[in-house]
Amino acid sequence: MNKGEDLFCSLACAMRRLCTQGARKPAGLRLTRGWHGLVAVVVLWAGTVLAQALPDQAPAQSLGVVTCASSLCHGSIAGWDGSPVLQNEYIVWSRLDKHARAYALLLNEKSRAIASRLNLPEPAHQSRVCLDCHAHHPAASAPRPAPAHAVADGIGCEGCHGPAQRWIAPHTAPGASHAGNIRNGLYPVDQPLARARLCLSCHFGSTDKYVSHRIMAAGHPRMSFEMETFTHLQPAHFKIDADYIRRKGNIDGVRIWAIGQAMAVGTQIDILLDPRRGRDGAFPELTLFDCHACHHPMADTRWKPHTAFGRSVSPGLVRLNDSGMLMVRLMLRQIDPAAGERFTQAVLQLNQAVAGNGDLRARALALKALAEDAARRLAAGGISHENLRAMALALVDDGLAGAYPDYAGAEQAAMALGSIVNTLHKLGQLTSAAALNQGLTQVRAVLQYDEAYKPAEFQDRLRRFRRLLASPPATP
Repeated sequence: MNKGEDLFCSLACAMRRLCTQGARKPAGLRLTRGWHGLVAVVVLWAGTVLAQALPDQAPAQSLGVVTCASSLCHGSIAGWDGSPVLQNEYIVWSRLDKHARAYALLLNEKSRAIASRLNLPEPAHQSRVCLDCHAHHPAASAPRPAPAHAVADGIGCEGCHGPAQRWIAPHTAPGASHAGNIRNGLYPVDQPLARARLCLSCHFGSTDKYVSHRIMAAGHPRMSFEMETFTHLQPAHFKIDADYIRRKGNIDGVRIWAIGQAMAVGTQIDILLDPRRGRDGAFPELTLFDCHACHHPMADTRWKPHTAFGRSVSPGLVRLNDSGMLMVRLMLRQIDPAAGERFTQAVLQLNQAVAGNGDLRARALALKALAEDAARRLAAGGISHENLRAMALALVDDGLAGAYPDYAGAEQAAMALGSIVNTLHKLGQLTSAAALNQGLTQVRAVLQYDEAYKPAEFQDRLRRFRRLLASPPATP
C-alpha cells in the first residue's frame, strides 16, 4: 500500500463515523484539453450506460453468490499471481465488506422496531421496502432468481455487477473483453456515471425505492451520499494496476467525487417531481429538504436573509437540501465560470418556485439539465490537476463566507476536502500530508454529531485548515 492509499484510508475511516452518525473566481480548474472533441461520443456512450437497467431491474436471471464463490473463480483465500483479477473477491466481500451483512441488519432489534412503528405487514427481513436495499432483491418484473440465490447473502455480487445469467459463461472464455461482458449484461460499475446511478439508488434513493421521512422518523439513520468517500469506506476487491487501467481506465478521486455530486442533484430532482415519491399526503417528501431547518430548538433562530445561491426563502419556509448543489456549484465555477453562474441562478429560481413563486416543474427540470450536463462533461474528460489546490481553497473560502450554515452542507464540504487533498497527495503536491490529515481530523471533529453542529466552530476549523493548505506545494 503506498502513502497515498495510507492517507486516504485514514481519511475514509474517519469519515465512516461522520457518515453514519446523526443520523471570487480562482484561476480556472479546467477540464483537460481535448474534451470538446469527445463530448459527442461521450454523450452517446453515457446514454448507453445510463440506459442499462440497474441490477435489480435487469431482464436476466440472478444465479446467486455461490456461483462466484469457488476457489477457482473468485473464492481464493489469497490473490493469484499472473491473473488479471485478484481471484479472492468473494473472500474480501464476505469477510470485510458491510454489503455482505446488509440483510443481517434487518434481523436486529432496531430493524424490528422500525418495522413495527411503520405497521409493516411483515417483519423487516421479509418486507420489500427493506429488502430492496438490504439485499439483492430483483424486482417483480425481473426473471425469477435461480434456487441458489439467497436474499440472506445481502448485497452480493449480482447486486452490483448485474444478474449473471448471460455473462457468467462468456466472461471467462478466451478473448473475453470488458466491453463484451457489458454487452452481455455485466453492469459497468467501474464507470462513474453508472456507479453513481447504482449507488444512489440505495444510498440516496430513486423513484422506485426511497428511504422516506416516515422511515427515518421510525428510526432509520439519516441518508447522505458522496461517491468517492463511500467507495473507500469498504475494502476494494480489485487492484488498479496496469492491466486494470488497460481494460477499464483510471479515473481519479476528484472526478468520481464531482460526477457523484452532479448525479445526486439530478436524482434529487427526479424524486422531487415524482408524484409518488415527491409527496406524502398533504406534505412534500421532507427528506428532500434541509433536515435541520426544523430539527432544532424553537428558540434557535437559524434563518438567514441570504444563502450561497442568493436571497433566501421567507422565514418559516423550508429550503431544499442544497448540500450537493453547493458542491456542483463549486466544481462548475472552476471548470466553467459561466456554467457555474447559470447553475447558481437555477438553484435560486428553484428555491423561489418551491416557495410558490414560479413554475416548479420547469425550474426543477432546468436545474437537472445543468447538473446532468456537468456529469457528462466530467465523463468526457478529467479535471486538470493544475489547480486542485485552488479548488480546495475556494471550497474553504465558501465556508468562511457562510456557505455551510447547516450540517448537511458542512458534511459534504468535509468529504470533498478529503477527496481533493487525497488526490493532491497522490500527485505529490503536498508539503506535509500528515499536517493536512491532522487538519482534516480537526475539521471533521465538529461534525461528529449533527445535532451539536455549530457553524462558527466549523468556520474556525476551516480557517486553520486554510493556513495549512495555502502553504507552497511540494517540489518534484
